Amino acid sequence: MTNTKRHPGSSAGERRVATIDIGTNSVLLLVARLDAGGVLQPIEERATITRLGEGVDRTRTLAPAAIERTLACLEEYARAIAEHGVTDVAAVGTSAMRDASGGDDLRRRARTILGVEPQTISGDEEARLTFRGGLSGLALPPGRVVVFDIGGGSTEFISGDAETRAQSSGISLDVGSVRLTERHVKADPPSPEELSAIGDDIERELAKVPSMKGATLVGVAGTVTTIAAIARSVDPYDASKIHGAVLSKRDVGETAALLARTKLAERQGLPGLSPKRADVIVAGAALCAAIVRRADASELVVSDRGVRWGLAEELAHR
Repeated sequence: MTNTKRHPGSSAGERRVATIDIGTNSVLLLVARLDAGGVLQPIEERATITRLGEGVDRTRTLAPAAIERTLACLEEYARAIAEHGVTDVAAVGTSAMRDASGGDDLRRRARTILGVEPQTISGDEEARLTFRGGLSGLALPPGRVVVFDIGGGSTEFISGDAETRAQSSGISLDVGSVRLTERHVKADPPSPEELSAIGDDIERELAKVPSMKGATLVGVAGTVTTIAAIARSVDPYDASKIHGAVLSKRDVGETAALLARTKLAERQGLPGLSPKRADVIVAGAALCAAIVRRADASELVVSDRGVRWGLAEELAHR
């Protein structure tokens, strides 16, 4: 399933860039223009769930079917990029491409499609781009900010200054919505024992994260934006209603609990939840709720932006 949003107001003659984030669960596209003030303005954004990381936690190999789904998505994105007259393109791969064999073939074939070869970036580089992109377009109070990005295979935490946007520290954990689901979930809905195992796994990983207390908490990527869409009944998805939204600790906890007790077929019909994300959202939401609790935060600021926006900022200002 592909979610597409075209933005009005683009005009010819401006520098246009396109960036692609190839993740464990989804592939994200941003086409943007650099306006007269040097600010990136989105022209088109797409999100497609291809589940590239399917089975990677167990096999450490990219599945052929997952590679084909991802390449088919990139073919669609290449056509969109061509339609917009983009001259600068960059693509990156994150957790699944870091952790699994088979990436060389994917990168080679992707280069034929896109004209550029996707670069497999480290967890630290992913964190840096997430921080820069995730804070784009947000008005935050001064002081320390912690940005976290729940992916399919990994979760990044980046601390920095909300005013200067300077990053001070970051860490990448090998835990995400797809990885947790494949490790622990067999029942529908997940059994109490499975939910407990997910929680134990999460707590072991979160123990590695420096204290987040007192910081403004910003959540990035599909798990967090989906929780916001469900909690705010935003259906169909509208980034303008999600980016910058504030969820209370209770909002996050109640949404996670709703998802955990709901059967897959019912989850697939919930407003705000993509059916293709429904199988992994329980684990993702449990992780998000645990992060908010561990940060002792009363609320969470939601960002619809991330790696693709950070990459676009760098590409546009070279």
